[in-house]
Amino acid sequence: MEGNQSRTNAPTYLAWSIFNTLCCCLPLGIAAIVCSCKADNANGVGEAERAAEASRTAKILNIIGLVIGIVMIIIIVALNFIRT
Repeated sequence: MEGNQSRTNAPTYLAWSIFNTLCCCLPLGIAAIVCSCKADNANGVGEAERAAEASRTAKILNIIGLVIGIVMIIIIVALNFIRT
């Protein structure tokens, strides 16, 4: 029983996933939210390996979504400067 008390939960990245959905890249943000929820559920039932995999996927999706969002903002700003 003592081993269960010392286990660490995989991060869910849920807040980051919600931010990405609202501000950066909707499709990847939604996929990241799904993975974040899977990680949270796996953490809740003690399936550390499944939680770690879902957490890793959510993190990768969030990074890609953030990069896409930043690139899109740069493109939009550049296009606005070109048109003026």
